[in-house]
Amino acid sequence: MSANDQNRLATIEVSGTHYEVGLQLGRFAADLVQSYTLPSDVWRKVMEFRDDSRVDVMRRMVEGRFPTYWEEMRGMADGVGVPFDDMVLWHFRGDVWEMPPEGCTTVQIPGNKPIVAHNEDGSPAQLSRCAMARVRPTGSKAFTSFIYPGTIPGHAFAVSDAGLVATINHIGALVSGVGLPRTLLGRALLDCDTLDDAVELLETSPRSGAYHVTLGQAGDNRLFGVEFTHLNCSVRRIDHPQCHSNHLIHKDTSNERQEVTASSRARLQRASELVEEKGERDPLAVLWDKSNPTLPVLTSETLATAVFHIGAKSVDWSVYDRAGEPPCFSTQAI
Repeated sequence: MSANDQNRLATIEVSGTHYEVGLQLGRFAADLVQSYTLPSDVWRKVMEFRDDSRVDVMRRMVEGRFPTYWEEMRGMADGVGVPFDDMVLWHFRGDVWEMPPEGCTTVQIPGNKPIVAHNEDGSPAQLSRCAMARVRPTGSKAFTSFIYPGTIPGHAFAVSDAGLVATINHIGALVSGVGLPRTLLGRALLDCDTLDDAVELLETSPRSGAYHVTLGQAGDNRLFGVEFTHLNCSVRRIDHPQCHSNHLIHKDTSNERQEVTASSRARLQRASELVEEKGERDPLAVLWDKSNPTLPVLTSETLATAVFHIGAKSVDWSVYDRAGEPPCFSTQAI
């Protein structure tokens, strides 16, 4: 495994036990985590929650419900070179702390061959150790996922070998509580057999933090948008072209206390205008839009754009790390 020297999105492959998967991903990212993440204010702030009473309960919940992902975090800690307790807490960061705003925009186009497209927004300083990772854990489903340094897969966008597509948007909900951390629920989606299993996982699990998830699957022309928080889980079947960004918009969740940034509001407004009012069906035209020079859909923090064409037998998808250029990654799942 090696990072891309051109500051482009790398492609890596890892396999083995869940511990070995975490170890390899940790080693891939160790230099950046040590030089960038550990000295950051975000890491320091998250570590202040070591003695929070919620953390011990959540640790027991994760170890009991998701022992394989527990091992992935253990391997990640050893690969990066940090104490295991710190690595676990890092994976709880969006649940125990009201994190700084994060981006991402998703386009959802239903039909006989649904399209899901997604801008993954994050810190450009992490790009050299972000990657498209082909992951083959022993005894579990293989999948391909965008990964961030120092975090196990499942909280960006991915396709599993069951043909399940999942894209994740951060939600700045201001009410959280004891439950399964959102990052671990995102990872668990990649082990689901069916679209209905994925929806049931999010609906029935005790949840701590908040995410918006778009779900689709090869062989099933349904698309779902799921907004989940500690308090609620709203499942919307996507029956017309629409978009999502980083705040709660469903009827059952939008009245919850949340942080809605100017960027999230503007991205949703412009993307929805293009898709719903102007009938734009090219997702790249939507996700690469910069007509608002101050608050564009394509931001300076967009690390990758993924487009998924979900067919009867396969998912054909491409990932772009530079707008206007050919994809850096293309493949077909199942």
